[in-house]
Amino acid sequence: MKRALLIGGTGFVGCHMGRFLSENYEVISSGSECDIRNKKKITTLVDKCRPDIVVNFAFITTVKETFSNPEKNLEIGFHGMMNLLMALKKINFKGKLLNISSSEVYGHPDISLLPMSEKTPLKPMSPYSVVKIAVEALCYQWSQSENMDIVTARPFTHIGPGQSDRFALSNFSRQIAEMQLKMRKPIMHVGNLESTRDFTDVRDVVRAYDLLIKFGKSGDIYNVCTGKEYKMKNLLTKMIASSGLKVKVIKDEKLFRSTDQQRICGSSEKLHNETGWLSEIPVEQTLLDMVNEWKNRLTSNV
Repeated sequence: MKRALLIGGTGFVGCHMGRFLSENYEVISSGSECDIRNKKKITTLVDKCRPDIVVNFAFITTVKETFSNPEKNLEIGFHGMMNLLMALKKINFKGKLLNISSSEVYGHPDISLLPMSEKTPLKPMSPYSVVKIAVEALCYQWSQSENMDIVTARPFTHIGPGQSDRFALSNFSRQIAEMQLKMRKPIMHVGNLESTRDFTDVRDVVRAYDLLIKFGKSGDIYNVCTGKEYKMKNLLTKMIASSGLKVKVIKDEKLFRSTDQQRICGSSEKLHNETGWLSEIPVEQTLLDMVNEWKNRLTSNV
């Protein structure tokens, strides 16, 4: 059986990816025990695994954290990817490497540029997006000068069961689950609800990643998104309505982000044309699954 190595594969998306790939691959997922910043550990891991495909999820996961620790962001994102590339070169890797970037690289696009395609100008607004762009460039260079098969995915906001409550919709899901379980009063503190996002269910996202591993062109970049624009306020209203609760919503200025993108919507035309991918899971189902998963987590910890 072929081997899939998931660097940073013990997190939210990595766990979903591991389960998805396990039908066709022997999956090896590394976590904090094999820090991508440690060249020796990464080199040893790659040499031991001898993978056929590699997906690099190792990155600081929130934009906010990269502002407070930009050096760590650079070390994990850029230097970490360099360590991985050097380790793969050492074993004469002939498989496919999938680099996970982010729609954050587009910054604050003009409304006239929506939906954003892979040709939309890059305007980084955070240390997070700066390093993502640098890693994209590094991967392209290696795909050309080292003839390594590397594809980059630019996922837009993805959500789903198992996500940390550091992210808005998962946080809302947890709060609603706690209200349904009588663990908190029906009062919810929120940040900016007027922004829009192009949300994709994480289970659809990992299908896209699998198709990019199979059909993505080396050196190319692909948006992973639905092409649908959802206002946060409307999604929260849906969540509250489906919960059967009467919830008091309070805006909290502390939860607003100064560099927040106001409107985000992408085009997945390139991904669809070259791989056949389409999103399948409606956002309403995703939100319901998130609340139910939080209820399971909360009751199992009691």
